[in-house]
Amino acid sequence: MSLADELLADLEDIGDVQHVEDENENEVEEVTMEVDKPQKDAIRSIAKLRDSKQLVDIMNRIQHFQHRGPRKEIFGPVEQDPEYKLIVEANNISVEIDNEINIVHKFTRDIYSKRFPELDQLVPTSIDYVKTVKALGNDVQRAKANELLVNILTPATIMIVSVTASTTQGVDLNEDELTRVVEAANMSIELDDARTRIFEYVKSRMTVFAPNLSFVVGPTTAAKLMGIAGGLTNLSKMPSCNVLVLGAQKRTLSGFSTTAILPHTGYIFYCDLVQSCPSDLRKKVARLVAGKVSIAARVDAFHEAQDGRIGNDLFAEIEHKIEKLQEPASSKDERAVGHVRVEDIGFSLGNIGKANSGRIRAAQVDSKTKAKISKSLQKTLQKHQTWGGTTSVRKQVAGTASSIAFTPLQGLEIVNPNAAEKRVEEANQKYFSNQTGFVKVASVIPKSM
Repeated sequence: MSLADELLADLEDIGDVQHVEDENENEVEEVTMEVDKPQKDAIRSIAKLRDSKQLVDIMNRIQHFQHRGPRKEIFGPVEQDPEYKLIVEANNISVEIDNEINIVHKFTRDIYSKRFPELDQLVPTSIDYVKTVKALGNDVQRAKANELLVNILTPATIMIVSVTASTTQGVDLNEDELTRVVEAANMSIELDDARTRIFEYVKSRMTVFAPNLSFVVGPTTAAKLMGIAGGLTNLSKMPSCNVLVLGAQKRTLSGFSTTAILPHTGYIFYCDLVQSCPSDLRKKVARLVAGKVSIAARVDAFHEAQDGRIGNDLFAEIEHKIEKLQEPASSKDERAVGHVRVEDIGFSLGNIGKANSGRIRAAQVDSKTKAKISKSLQKTLQKHQTWGGTTSVRKQVAGTASSIAFTPLQGLEIVNPNAAEKRVEEANQKYFSNQTGFVKVASVIPKSM
């Protein structure tokens, strides 16, 4: 084969490769066009928990055990009980239901903000928002006369919504958008109903499996603690310091402020009993509750006090200690110093009322143990002592001194309050100073007649 033939063969191969690449590009473009088509069932592709097999199975099992009724006694370890396993699963899926409701709320808000953008700020709760959206629809102008809103919002909120709806700049939704909004609202309402049923079931059964623990922290928090600890037996073996941090989540906030992060805060810190306390006492109360939870879990693990009397006593102790922590501190004046009280120590008014002192109260000094100093040192200390305030006339002046005088001729008159004192001081320096000599006073003798 000559060199020219080899070049022609290479050119043909390059042409075939370019042809294949062009076909692949055309195929990619066709796929992109198909993805851009709008989906009518977008909410079902985003929120899949309502139709999931897991939620349906748990709800059917809850209905089965509810028909059987609650049991009075539990024998053996509770971890092997099928109903206890259902409680743990139901409690875990309730967290997933909360996240799913938030997803549906965001989906509904993104679409309905075209019609009523101010509603998200007026109704912040997610479940109330979707119920309000379903009740209003496109007819937001008649919000005040809507009878469905009475069961959802308070009268004050209904009034604010109706006034804001009359001035909103939103436009009506088309039929497809309105259908998707109503479908998302129905899904959120169904998830909320399922969550309510789960909470009622867990509350009714936790008083049987862990009555004392439920008395201390509530049935919901008790089920969370038992679930994350791996059962009631494992929870009873844990010390209170480990029980306190059960449910704590590690947060990675690289580059963000860590001021608002609360370390070592788990399910106990966010239970109703701790959150009802003032913010400065919550950590101390959480440690107190964790200790009582350990005691209650050990009582329930041995199936003692099935009526919950020990848990009730522990809860009463917690409330009593919280009241003690919130009491104001006692007065320090009533505190005893050694074996002598304040009333037994010599108490006087000091230098109040004494002339030219300038002090409100002198130091309490025992005359028997008081050190004696010379008169010259006393004069030096009196010269350098500072008392009173500072004015434009003099550095140290008594607090009751005033530069305003009342005269019968001019009424108010500004005078120097230290003028009289200055004249007295000059006279003392003239007649009674140690540095002055004798002063000869000439007397006028009348001439004899």
